[in-house]
Amino acid sequence: MWSVATVDELQRDGSQNGNEMGGDVKGVFLDVASVDTGDLDLEGLRQSLDEWAFHPETAAEQVGERIAGHAVVVTNKTMLDRETIAGADALKLICVAATGTNNVDLEAAHARGVVVCNVVRYSTPSVVQHVFALTLALYTRLFEYDRWVREANWQRSSLFCSLDFSVRELAGKTLGVVGYGELGQGVARIAQAFGMQVLIAERPGAATVRPGRLALADLLPQVDVLTLHCPLTDETRGLIGAAELAAMKPDAIVINTARGGIVDESALADALCRGALGGAGMDVLSVEPPRDGNPLLDPDIPNLIVTPHTAWASRESRQRLVQELAENIRAYRAGSPRNVVT
Repeated sequence: MWSVATVDELQRDGSQNGNEMGGDVKGVFLDVASVDTGDLDLEGLRQSLDEWAFHPETAAEQVGERIAGHAVVVTNKTMLDRETIAGADALKLICVAATGTNNVDLEAAHARGVVVCNVVRYSTPSVVQHVFALTLALYTRLFEYDRWVREANWQRSSLFCSLDFSVRELAGKTLGVVGYGELGQGVARIAQAFGMQVLIAERPGAATVRPGRLALADLLPQVDVLTLHCPLTDETRGLIGAAELAAMKPDAIVINTARGGIVDESALADALCRGALGGAGMDVLSVEPPRDGNPLLDPDIPNLIVTPHTAWASRESRQRLVQELAENIRAYRAGSPRNVVT
C-alpha cells in the first residue's frame, strides 16, 4: 500500500505543480459526450485552461496518444491505468468528472506526483428525485395504467375509473437506507416528508452497530422500500442476494441508484418472477452498457423498471458537475487543490 499524503503535503505538491504550468497549459476531456449533449454551458471550463481538446469518447487504445502533452486530463469513465499514467510525462492533474474514482489507478498517480480530484455533492437533487420517481411509479402502478389506457381498456369500461392494479401510499410505510451519506440522507428527508419512517442500516462489514442504526439482517424484514446508496466495494458486492431478498416482505420494493454489482441480478429477477418481491427500480446494472445481456433485461419480468444510469444526469446536475471541474482546475493552478482524492 502507498502512504496517504497529508493535506499540507498535497497543497505543497499542488502549488509546486501549479508553478510548473508555465506558458500555455493544455487539457483534454476524454469522454465529454458522457456529460454534455450540447445542452450545457462549457465556457467556464474552457476558460480554466489555455488550450483544450474535447473528445466525445476515447477508446482504450487511444488514451495514451490523446493525453500525451497535456498537463490536465478530465475523465468521466475512461480508464487511466498504471501504464498510461506512468507514460504521461506532462501529466500534473487528473480531474474525475464524477464522485467515484475506480477508473483511475490512484496508487500510480500518487507515485508520479499527479494530483487526482473528484466532484462531490453535485447530483444529490437529481438522484433523490429519481429514487422517488421509481418508487412512486411502482407504488402507483403508473406504467401499467398508462399501458391500460393506451390499449383502449378505459374507453371500453363501464366504470369511471379502474381498480385493475393495486395502488399503495408511501405514508406510513418504512424506508430502509443502505449508505447514509449525502445521497442517503437526502432520500431520507424526502421520505419523511411523505410520512414514511426511516431505518438506517449499519455500514456493511462494520464490527459493531452504532446507536440509531440496524444490522442489515435486522433491517430487511421491517422495510417496505429498500434504497441503496453505498459504494461498490468488497464488502458490498452482492450485498443484496437471494437470502436478503427472501428476508424482505413479499410486497417490498428495492431501489438501486448506486452500483449494479451491489444486487445479485439473477436472484432479483427470480424473486420478481416468483412474486416473492413487490417490485424493483434499477438505475444501474453490473455491466454498463449491458451489451452481452443481463437477467434484468427480460421483458417478461413483472414490476420492474430499469433506467440507463440516469439518476444523476439532470441538466442542472451535469451543469454543476462542469462548474465544479472548472473550480477544481482553477484551485489547483492557484496552488490550493480542492476535492483531492487520497
